[in-house]
This record gives sequence, C-alpha cells and structure tokens, in this order.
Amino acid sequence: MQKNIFILFFLILSNIFSQSPEWITYTYGDGLVYSIVEENYYLWLATDRGLVRFEKSSGNMEFFNETNSGIPENYVRAIAIDNSGNKWMGMLSAGLVKYDGTNWEVFDTSNSDIPDNFVGAIVIDNLGNKWIGTLGGGLAKFDDTNWTVYNTSNSDLPDNLVRAIVIDNAGNKWICTFKGLAKFDSTNWIVYKTSNSGLPDNLITSIAIDSSGNKWIGSRDGGLTKYDDTTWTVFNRSNSGLPDNNIYSITIDSAGDKWIGTIYIGLTKYDDTNWTSYNIGSSGLPSNNIVSLEVDGSGNKWIGTRTKGLVKFDGTNWTVYNTNNSVLPDNEITEIVIDNSGNKWIGTYNGGLVKLDETSLTVYDTNNSGLPDNWINAIAIDSSGDKWIGAYRIGLVKFDGMNWRVYDTSNSGLPVNWINTIAIDNSGNKWIGTMLGGLIMFDGLNWIVYDTSNSGLPDNFVRAIAIDNSGNKWIGTDNGLAKFDGLNWTVYNTNNSGISGNSITTIVIDNYDNKWIGTYLGLTKFDGVNWTIYNSNNSELPYDIVTAIIIDKFGNKWLGSLGLTVYNEGGVVSVDETPGGIPDNFILYQNYPNPFNPSTTISYVLPYQSLVEIIIYDIMGREIRSYIIPSQSAGYNSLVWDGRNNFGNTVTSGVYFYKININSLENNASFTKTAKMLMVK
Repeated sequence: MQKNIFILFFLILSNIFSQSPEWITYTYGDGLVYSIVEENYYLWLATDRGLVRFEKSSGNMEFFNETNSGIPENYVRAIAIDNSGNKWMGMLSAGLVKYDGTNWEVFDTSNSDIPDNFVGAIVIDNLGNKWIGTLGGGLAKFDDTNWTVYNTSNSDLPDNLVRAIVIDNAGNKWICTFKGLAKFDSTNWIVYKTSNSGLPDNLITSIAIDSSGNKWIGSRDGGLTKYDDTTWTVFNRSNSGLPDNNIYSITIDSAGDKWIGTIYIGLTKYDDTNWTSYNIGSSGLPSNNIVSLEVDGSGNKWIGTRTKGLVKFDGTNWTVYNTNNSVLPDNEITEIVIDNSGNKWIGTYNGGLVKLDETSLTVYDTNNSGLPDNWINAIAIDSSGDKWIGAYRIGLVKFDGMNWRVYDTSNSGLPVNWINTIAIDNSGNKWIGTMLGGLIMFDGLNWIVYDTSNSGLPDNFVRAIAIDNSGNKWIGTDNGLAKFDGLNWTVYNTNNSGISGNSITTIVIDNYDNKWIGTYLGLTKFDGVNWTIYNSNNSELPYDIVTAIIIDKFGNKWLGSLGLTVYNEGGVVSVDETPGGIPDNFILYQNYPNPFNPSTTISYVLPYQSLVEIIIYDIMGREIRSYIIPSQSAGYNSLVWDGRNNFGNTVTSGVYFYKININSLENNASFTKTAKMLMVK
C-alpha cells in the first residue's frame, strides 16, 4: 500500500430505537473538513491536513500535502472543479491553487490581482468564471485573465469575509458572510439576516443548492437551514440527527444526499430521512487500535487499546485509564476478563496483571508477586474463581487469589511457553492455544497436545478458542478455522467454505449458536450452514482486520479493529443510562430476530426490582404462551421464546403479539406494553 493512502473511519452518533442504523463506529483521529466537492465516484475534501480524494464506495483516501505534492501549504479551505477536471483550491494563506492532475499553479497577491491570500470559497459559473471568496478582501471574479473585486466599499456585500459561494440555475450568486447571506444577480444585492429571515445565525459558513432549487445553508452555531425561496427550515442537534451545530461545508451528490462537514464531528450524510456521521476528528476513544473487549454486568464496555490504555464506555461517557492518570503500569492492554464480583482483570504488554475493582487498581508483576513474566497474552477464570494466565515466554500461570503456580515446558506437558489464548469448558478443562505448539487440553492432572502431526488441527499457531453449547471447540489458527467435537476435526478455510480469511484472530458464539469470526480479511458469521462476510467493501465495517469481538445482552456485536464498531442485524440497541447504570424508565424492545424461526429474544429494562409477566398471543387474541417471573432484579433483562405453546407444541407460522406486564416490588410503578412479531418457517 502506498504511503499516501489512508482509511477513513466512521463515527455514527445516534441513540437508536425502532429505526436504528445497523452500524455504529467510534474512532479517533484528526483533521477538519472545510469543503467538499463531488467528482463521479469520489469526494474531494479540503482539510487542514491537505487535499484529500475520498472514494465513496470503499472509504479509501488519497492525501496530497506539502511533502508529496506541489500544494503550497496544508491548510486547504475551499475547492471547486471546472469542466476540464481542474481542481481550484483556496488556501489559508497561500492564495488560489490550480491542479490539473499533474501540475500545480499558485495565484497570490504577489503575482495576481487576487485581493487576499486567504481564500475561503470558490465556485465556477457556466462561463468558466471563478468566483472567489476571501477572508478580508471581499469577493473576486477571475475569468482566467482579468480580476474583478467586490467589497463593502464598492458594493452591497455585507462583509468582506466571504465564507462560501454558490450559483443557482438563474445565475444568481449566493454568498455566505459572517454578517448574513447575500444574493447577487450581477446587478442587485439582497441580504438575508436573522432580523429579516428565518436564518438562525448570521455567521454563514457554507451553502449548497439541490436539484429542486432549495438552498441548504450552514452556519457557525445555528446548524443547517433549508430555504425553498419561501420557507426556512432549521435542522440542529436538538431537533434532528445532525451531530454538530457548527457547520463548515456542504455538498449534494447525484443521489440528492447532503454531505455536511462540521468542525467537531467530521463528515455527515443526510438523505432527507437518515443522518449518518463519518468522523475523522473526535470521539472519547483514545486509540483506533483495539485489541480486547469485555462487557460488565451493567452493560459498560471495557476496551483495551494497543498504546493508549484502558477505556470504559457506558454508552455516553468515555473514561480512560492510562499511565498518566492512574497506576496502570502499561498503556498496551492485551486482555480483559471480568470475574463474578465485577472485578476487571487486565493483561498488559509489559506491566504484568492488573485488577480493577471500580475504586482501586492493583498491579501484580514480577517484582511483587509470583507472576513469572510481565507480558500477559491471555486470561481465563474458572468456576472456582481461579485465574489462568497465559504469558509470553513463561507458559501458563494459575492464581487463586493467594498462591501462584507456574506451568511451563520444564514441569508440565506444555509443548511451548508462548500462550496465546485460554478457554475453559463446562467440565473445568483448560483449552490452551499456543504459538507454534498447537492446542493443549489440561484437566488439572493430564496434558493432551493436539498439533498438525497427530490431529486434524490445520496449524500450530492457535490464536482463538470458543466453546459452543454442545461442547464443540472452535479453534482459530493461522491456516483456517477448526471444529473439534472431542473425536472428529472439521476444518474450514477459504478453499472449502465461505470464510473471509484463513488467519483467524478471534471467535465469539452468540445465543443462536452463530459463530462470529474475526480475521485479517473482515468479519464472518457462520450459522452452521451459511457464511456471511462483512468487510470494508460491502458493509460499514471501517477496516478489514477484526481483532476483538464481544456480544452484549441485546445482541449488539462490539468489534475491535482500528476503532470500535457496533453491529446488530436488527438495528443497534442503545439505552440512555443514568450515572448509576440503571435506566429511569421501563422499556420493552422489539424482539430479535424478527421475523424468526424457531426462537426469538424479547428484551426489556427494569428500573426497579419487579414482578414480570410476559404473554404471547396469536392474531386472534388467544393466549399461546405465558411466563411469570415473581421477582427480577433491576437492569437489562431478556427472555427467549422457543416458538412453543404452553403444551410444548411448536406453533405455526404467522403473526403473534407479546405483552409485558410489570409491577415494581419497590414502589407503585407499573408498566404494560404490547408488540408484534412474525414467525416464518
């Protein structure tokens, strides 16, 4: 990959209910988008990191800056494309730049009649004239030979600071200034301000005109305004999905979608119904490189990053623990596991093992404990609460809260000392994946080694292990996915299955027994028959390397890669939480999946300990199935209906209704709601 190719990461900031988008991605980066223009399959972005060519289908970016092109500075404030395909760019302090695909030409106050070197806006009319807005020199017209300047002293232009310009089908110039919006028909001027129009703000930053002639106007603090020459409609953070009221740029593509550049939330797309934000500038996530994920009992996501420490995300707030603000010994987090008491056990690259109990951090390392190595690769906790720790060079370690015991090649059946992953089955057996030593089972006494020489394991480099409800082991290797039922091996790779890649990084199994497999070539879902691939080309997954996966109780898949992505086939479920983590109101969610066969999950939220009754009815109103839970704790809860009636018989296909009746055991609060679902066979 060439060094000037970058990936655009997405941040979608919405609270989702019935019309939820399926993908939400939180990333961290930098760069402000000042101006956007469309050219066929690409968007050209003017940013404070240079000129960017963005491929809409893939998200790939090509970056032009001072070091790799003839651009005179990195601060590009405006861009327009003429009929010959030339790009005309306005610079922060270097004037006007023309780029024909090969050559760069600069116009500034020293070699032309441009009135100011700060160019904030450019538009090209049907005759090829360039209309140029400057910071303090007003409006300039350039016909490739002559310059004509309009300013506050020789015209009705309301301000010499021109932020944006657009030309409508009648040839009128619409000019954005910090003292209102001006319309110029080459003879007369009309100025619109908050005092004489529906504009929410006089600081106008950007404007675009759609195919119906509507003007879409961006302001500094007032959000987005639509003007149809009669009515003014304002969109802002409080009444729409617009993530930021501070708009810097707008363009409209051939599909009529509005692409909006903001100062804080990056790039937003509005299709007249839905808002989608793509961020290259802000999130509480301190790093794009996520290596470990876990969800606690309150629904908080705990995120381990490669170099920026540990992050807690409660759905709204981000809390970062690093070496600067805590006693965390290392910012490179390798593993996170949560025990039954809610303690977080955190593995680090070179700082040892960390226990976080919400109030304090305790560090175990080679200096103060029996831990033989500070590089922790894997952690698992058995039913007795013992921690099993995989180290980089020293093998397997057991810690029972008091005592440390080390198993290595010198005192056990381990074939190598490099442990990558650990899983524990229902019998308490430890399944250990190693680097180049294959798969090992340890039952507390005996060691059994499975490798390429004595089993169907396809590779001795084992990165991931998951165990399904039937006890089958799903093993991710560097050469495909293996299923082991205790006797037989089945290997899936790119030659004999629909898996996206052979280098498996992580495996998680959901409540429906679907296997979610992270690879270096995207995410794969396997339901036992069908394979579904998600990658950066066919989905909103921002990057193809998936390094970590967790699934929360609502079925949301949290994916770690270069950034954090949330995916749910039925729409991401998001709940507004109080600081204590328990919502204030009763909530009943749409069942998932829907339609379904043979089972579906009904999820709901209790703000108090409550008596819960759930009744399933058919379309005629007859009771099919009922559940009564005499006492259920506050929080997020769910129930799986297996598609059977009260007599244990499977029901027929059709429409059904589920009704929830809740009565609080703590006060007089109650709640009733009914929703519809569809069984399809």
